[in-house]
Amino acid sequence: MGLISEVLLLPFAPVRGSLWAVRQVLAEAERQYYDPAAVRAELARLEQRLDAGEIDEEEFDRLEDELLERLEISARRGTGNGEGTT
Repeated sequence: MGLISEVLLLPFAPVRGSLWAVRQVLAEAERQYYDPAAVRAELARLEQRLDAGEIDEEEFDRLEDELLERLEISARRGTGNGEGTT
């Protein structure tokens, strides 16, 4: 960008900075959401809840499908290294 455009866009600098911060937060949240280790840990907790009788088989199947879909998306995207961050 040229000097004139920078000067003209200067009043929008806080907005641009805020948008950058929001994008960074969203990227990190998405990385954690699709982290394979985190998804596997949630699958283990889900199975424990089923064994403890906290949820029925139908709810288990529904939640398990959601978690497996997240794991599949993670594998397609190549996100995470499976070591976890939590």
